[in-house]
Amino acid sequence: MTSEPLSGRHAPGDFDLARDISGGPPAALVEQWRRSDRTAADARRLLSAYAIEGYSVVSDSAGLTRLGERLTLLEVLAIIDRPKRILHAYGRAVGGRAIGVWAADNGQMFHPGETDAATVLSALLTVQDEIRRHCRVRIGIGVHHGTFSALPGGLYGAEADAIEDLAENHVAGGEIVVTEAVVERLPAGHPFVLRRADESAHPLAAVHRVLDGPRLRDVRPVEDERYPIPYSPDLHADLLRLEERPGDVALLAELTARHLRDGTVVLAERGGAPAETPDVALLRGLTLSTLMRETGLRLLPPRDATEIKVAGPLAIYLFDEPQPAVRFALRLRAALADHEIVSRIGVDTGPVLTGETPGGGRDIAGAPVNVASKMAQDLGRPGHVYLSEALRGHTGLASFASVEKVVSGVRIRYFEG
Repeated sequence: MTSEPLSGRHAPGDFDLARDISGGPPAALVEQWRRSDRTAADARRLLSAYAIEGYSVVSDSAGLTRLGERLTLLEVLAIIDRPKRILHAYGRAVGGRAIGVWAADNGQMFHPGETDAATVLSALLTVQDEIRRHCRVRIGIGVHHGTFSALPGGLYGAEADAIEDLAENHVAGGEIVVTEAVVERLPAGHPFVLRRADESAHPLAAVHRVLDGPRLRDVRPVEDERYPIPYSPDLHADLLRLEERPGDVALLAELTARHLRDGTVVLAERGGAPAETPDVALLRGLTLSTLMRETGLRLLPPRDATEIKVAGPLAIYLFDEPQPAVRFALRLRAALADHEIVSRIGVDTGPVLTGETPGGGRDIAGAPVNVASKMAQDLGRPGHVYLSEALRGHTGLASFASVEKVVSGVRIRYFEG
């Protein structure tokens, strides 16, 4: 599977990499955990300082498949911007706050526990109405009321992971799905029309689709605040221009030349470690992510290579040239194995969109990210490195075996080593 040319179309997965929308591991908490006896009691004590109770509202776009067949990366990023603006504006209007960086097509709001559940649902029904009226894509929204660990950059813990999984994998575009914990907070005789969903095996137990109900009245959306955009202010301004001028070929060519660059992406996913409690699992995971980040930075060449992010079990790096990227991938796998961390790593090359976010971090989008993820996360075996067919002419593949598989209905060829 080769990378698209600079002006080519992109698969919808280019904007939908499965990953936490939060930032890197919180260093202070990880260091406290490292200095402790690392018992379940220690985990409870450390995380208790970060516990918050309330609603996690997670969104994920739908309808990108058809658009992705005929639009470029920048065009799709422009299209998925407006639904995020609408979700943020109405969420802020009823007292919510944005969580993390809204990478790709995802968004997340948190509402304090004392917020009326009916207000949250009315706001979300209004959001879906506005998106249907003004947007070319739909979003699915999942809502859970629970207790989360509010660590720098995001919400963590078993309940946080479960609602993200629900929104990503069990909610269709235009839907609102809520957990039993949300329904229980609605008053008796509430006016919402709910239907029990067939998701009995989900970790959050019973879930319900919100089919209808009252909309917000006399509440103005907060439109003078930006959601936490994953791009620089200059790029975001250009995406807004592109949204206002769809089909403007000259503008698209100008922005493509300005913002896209060729690069080689290394995407590494680490394995986990069994734990006796969810709290211990969380802290062990953060510790492993910190160790992976430290290892990657130690091995990263001083020039022409950048760490993009370490988020949850994923680490993403960008190289100017393919050969150093492949060497780094092989060294990273070996170094992580020395720490008893099993990884699987994908490498692909092609045009990407990358840069600093307003909060000081970095983000990336483009076909190479998606291809690297497909090879490593969707098809890869633990302990292996995967190179795309696009790397055939750039790197020696003598020690790699050719593989052909089907993923998302597409047959791809790549190399396993």
